[in-house]
Amino acid sequence: MLLHLQAACADGAYERRLAAYLKPDLLVLDDVGLRPMPRNGADDLYDVIDGRYERRNIVITSNREPAEWADMFASPLLANATLDRLLDLAAILKITGKRYRLAGRPPATAAALGAAADASTDADPQAPSASSTKEPPRTDSIPTDVPSSDGDDRSDPT
Repeated sequence: MLLHLQAACADGAYERRLAAYLKPDLLVLDDVGLRPMPRNGADDLYDVIDGRYERRNIVITSNREPAEWADMFASPLLANATLDRLLDLAAILKITGKRYRLAGRPPATAAALGAAADASTDADPQAPSASSTKEPPRTDSIPTDVPSSDGDDRSDPT
């Protein structure tokens, strides 16, 4: 999405392409913060979130805690403004448990990959939050290693 909006700046179609991301009833942004943002990406992300704020729904998946998002933005002010709009009416679902992509791997490999992923995604619990002083959004944890109602183990991808 961010690269699509960045290209629109070059060909003069920014407003039209931005409108395409503002129109759907639900916009899903997957793995936000996985890769560095492109140039002007923080501005574009703010434009999308601000344009949808209190109008349309957004689902965002990320391995980063909201407190880490300030590091993704070039401007702390822009990060705070984006997070304020995003978290204002948010329900945060924190998924915990075994990583399904590690199922079936040899124990040493799974442990090494799991430890590397944990080290790269653990937030500093002492770090100040980038959100405003409003009441914090509701956070629910969803365990991923609990069998589903039909007896299938959701942590096993097979």
